[in-house]
Amino acid sequence: MSHLSERPAKAVVGVPLPHESAALHVTGEALYTDDLVVRTKDVLHAYPVQSPHAHARIVDLRVKPAYDVPGIVRVLTSEDVPGVNDAGVKHDEPLFPSTEVMFHGHAICWVLGETLEAARLGAAAVEVEYDELPSLVTVREAIAAGNFQGTGRHLEHGDVDAALDSAAHVFEGEFEFAGQEHFYLETHCALALVDEGGQIFVQSSTQHPSETQEIVAHVLGVASHAVTVQCLRMGGGFGGKEMQPHGFAAIAALGATLTGRPVRLRLNRTQDVTMSGKRHGFHSRWRAGFDDEGRIVALDATLTADGGWSLDLSEPVLARAMCHIDNAYWIPTVRVDGQIAKTNKTSQTAFRGFGGPQGMLVIEDLLGRCAPLLGYDAMELRRRNLYQPGHSTPYGQPVRHAERLEACWSEVLRTGEIAERQAEIVRFNAAQANRKRAIAATPVKFGISFNLTAFNQAGALVHVYKDGSVLINHGGTEMGQGLHTKMLQVAATTLGVPLERVRLAPTRTDKVPNTSATAASSGADLNGAAIKNACEQIRERLEQVAGGRLGISPHDVRFTDGVARGLSGDGVPWEEIVHSAYHQRVQLWAAGFYRTEGLHWDANAMHGEPFKYFAYGVAAAEVEVDGFTGGYTLRRVDIVHDVGDSLSPLIDIGQIEGGFVQGAGWLTLEDLRWDESDGPNRGRLATQAASTYKLPSFSEMPQVFNVHLLEKAHEDGAVYGSKAVGEPPLMLAFSVREALRQAAAAFGPAGTSVDLPSPATPEAVFWSLDKARSAAGATLDGSRASGARSGEAARGRGEPAPSSSPSPSRLSGV
Repeated sequence: MSHLSERPAKAVVGVPLPHESAALHVTGEALYTDDLVVRTKDVLHAYPVQSPHAHARIVDLRVKPAYDVPGIVRVLTSEDVPGVNDAGVKHDEPLFPSTEVMFHGHAICWVLGETLEAARLGAAAVEVEYDELPSLVTVREAIAAGNFQGTGRHLEHGDVDAALDSAAHVFEGEFEFAGQEHFYLETHCALALVDEGGQIFVQSSTQHPSETQEIVAHVLGVASHAVTVQCLRMGGGFGGKEMQPHGFAAIAALGATLTGRPVRLRLNRTQDVTMSGKRHGFHSRWRAGFDDEGRIVALDATLTADGGWSLDLSEPVLARAMCHIDNAYWIPTVRVDGQIAKTNKTSQTAFRGFGGPQGMLVIEDLLGRCAPLLGYDAMELRRRNLYQPGHSTPYGQPVRHAERLEACWSEVLRTGEIAERQAEIVRFNAAQANRKRAIAATPVKFGISFNLTAFNQAGALVHVYKDGSVLINHGGTEMGQGLHTKMLQVAATTLGVPLERVRLAPTRTDKVPNTSATAASSGADLNGAAIKNACEQIRERLEQVAGGRLGISPHDVRFTDGVARGLSGDGVPWEEIVHSAYHQRVQLWAAGFYRTEGLHWDANAMHGEPFKYFAYGVAAAEVEVDGFTGGYTLRRVDIVHDVGDSLSPLIDIGQIEGGFVQGAGWLTLEDLRWDESDGPNRGRLATQAASTYKLPSFSEMPQVFNVHLLEKAHEDGAVYGSKAVGEPPLMLAFSVREALRQAAAAFGPAGTSVDLPSPATPEAVFWSLDKARSAAGATLDGSRASGARSGEAARGRGEPAPSSSPSPSRLSGV
């Protein structure tokens, strides 16, 4: 067992504790960025002037009318930028688009007013003359036009063409699926001010304070040490505040620098939805080969990410999607090509899972569509393709602890009473002509670490004061996910003190510099290890002091429950040891650091070991579908998920539940709609509010929701044997979509293969089940809907169909 993962007998980690700010959240006492405005004097308010076109040339910008509006102090344009007029790290995102707007809602300039209403009226008074240009709104339009951006990638393992030529069963298909709006409760917000020395202080709702600091500095043309960024907490982030807050913070900082007054920028919901990026939608084409035992032998796929108008994080999102197209299945030969479409939409960005869900959805859709054509129950087809010990991924990383996939699967089937419920579903469906049920189980294998190796590092600063109280600073940000709770538990465990002796300070760039984003599910791994390192430095110094007090070797000193003890059990209180250390001039603070070892990745060759480990899980979902409307009920969900030795079980279970529901929202409810017509609103996002963009609510929660953490799952080499939990559970929601597919197919004859759009809204489910109802005698691109290949009929459940024809079956998707 590694030193990092070794856990003491009496530890604060592993104790189920509520979120450290839970009481503040529910009472409204928790402070967020915008709450600081009322505590700040003479604040100006920023409001954008947004483009009404998806793509247009700016012919003339007249800001003078805005100054005629009472209360207007300044209009910020590109001419005001003293440094670099860019809000991104790829230098393809002008902070102020002085010549060309690239999407409907693009902010051209910002108006600063004494009140928010004055700023709004001032923005409405700004006059802009446009010359409208042709626009590409859909990923299909961009593919047809050959309009791509960034660097395409290629991943290949084995002779795919030969494997497909010799495969017993070959299918090909096309599948396009939508993105997702983050819809965090707190919209983008920043508050900036400048002190008497010219130091810029920015309060920002950001997952990446160090990069916010960097962007603000280069926009203002100053060094990073002149900018301090602080994040108290966020009201949700989900990846949407990893890259996109930087420009908004820069606008506020620029306004504060030019006016000498604090500037607040907070987007209202409509602005946030129309200006900020989403999860990337994808288009995919694929060919897949199976043997007579239902095992995948080859996959050839092309993934096209809809990047929107600029790159943002599209390149690493695409790379992760390509690395996760296998999900939890061993595919001996693989070829995946990836490209990024450039469209006239918001610049799409990180979202929980960061491309992983998009890649995994392709293989899950593929298996769900092919299972009935092969004559297999979808659950059995998935299980027999799971990774086994000794297997490696297509990019060359060994799949360590692959046996945990089978362990999770078996436990879900056993505790979820899947066999008994499947039998009951058969009886229910036989008796009900207009209502059908189905149950589906899907696995998850998700790699943990940043794609870019350099990001896998973290720092911490820990102070012990003379009275024995402890203050910790780390580079991670809190967005409701419970990171701070876990970090408090890590510090208390490492120092051997009660939890109440430890307090956590807000995340600030002048305390811990050069931090990575709180993203990639790595917050606890990286920051927890850095805190542990800092606390160990302090503890080792205090062990020397305690050893002298107790008359024993420092190596025999143990700090437990705030008492330093020797092997005999005699003890001295923590506070006394700290007091003695101070008077002996022992340093009582330390800077901790951690970098993830064992990572190596060739991004060009798409080969190496980019992940520290894989997180595993399995979910089974049961649904009931109404044949008249396509409406459905999520009846029951059973989850077993691998979080290693949990740092904080209550937090982890909450993350699993929340991630699952958010994933179900993406796959079944949340339907982003842009105007694709040639009319005056082309490129406008039609789903701009909760009234038109359906979010999961209590009514969509499963009636029975069982979540269990996999036992005996210690992860060697991770902080206290734990595993990341932020992103992997989202992909467990594939089970809901696959259950809906199977329920829709149940309206047709046995062996019906159903194409199901994503999101699988009630409307989409209805049209799918309606096709299934009329599937008898119908053809699917020339082959029977129940056929395994052209001209073939699939045989009974669990029995593979024979091979006869070399031509692949053709599947399509929306």
